[in-house]
Amino acid sequence: MISLDSAAKAMENPSHVPMSFVVLILLGAIGTGLLLGGSLRTFERVRLHWWGAALLGLAAQGITLPRAGWLAGGVVAASYACLLGFVAVNRRLPAAFLMGAGLALNLAVTLPNGGMPVSQAAIRIAGGHDVTVADRRHQIARPGDVLAPLGDTIPLPKPIGVVVSPGDLLLYAGIAWFVVAVMCGRFGENHRAPSRWFQMYRGKHEVVSRGARRQTREREVAGASWGTGQ
Repeated sequence: MISLDSAAKAMENPSHVPMSFVVLILLGAIGTGLLLGGSLRTFERVRLHWWGAALLGLAAQGITLPRAGWLAGGVVAASYACLLGFVAVNRRLPAAFLMGAGLALNLAVTLPNGGMPVSQAAIRIAGGHDVTVADRRHQIARPGDVLAPLGDTIPLPKPIGVVVSPGDLLLYAGIAWFVVAVMCGRFGENHRAPSRWFQMYRGKHEVVSRGARRQTREREVAGASWGTGQ
C-alpha cells in the first residue's frame, strides 16, 4: 500500500509509512467488536507463537536503503517471509488464512520485481498525480512487471487517498476479522505441534499422540490388574 502523501514526500522522507489507514481499520474493527458485545480484555487470553518473527518482519519494512532495486526488494521480501512464518505458526487463530493469503500475494509480486509496482493511473484516480516513487519499497509500474495486477493497483479516493494491492485488502480484512473474533471470544486455544528437531524432549508441554496415550492407559490397566491379583 502507498498513500498519495507518502509518494509525494518520498524524496524528503523515504521512511515515511502511511499508518493512518491501518489505524482506521483497527479502530473500525474495535468499534465493531464493541457493538457486538465484545471486550478488549479477551486479548489477554490469546496465545501467540513466534511473535519475534512478526516484530522482525515489521522492523524490516521500515529499513531505509540508499536506493531502490533488488537489495531493497530483497529486504521487503524477507520481511514478508518473517510475517508469513508468524501467520503460518499461528494458523489456528481467526482469519489467519486471510492474512497469510494477503502476505503471500504481496510477496509474489514484490520478489520478482524488486519492489511493489504502483499504478500511476490508480494514483490519479485516488486523487493524486503522477509522481516518482522513491521510498525504496515501491516503484512505478513498468510494462514488463511480473504479476503487475497484484501490485498497488486499487485506488481508494480521498479522504482516504491510498492505493492498495489485492494482497493488502486480504491482509486488512484478515486483521479486522481477527480483532472482532477475538473481542467476541470466538477463538480456540492456539496449539502448535512440537518441532521434529525436539522430539526427544519430554517436558510438560509435549503433545502426546493418541497411540501413546492408549499405550499408557493399557499399561495402567495391566498394572492395576496385577496388583489386585486378577
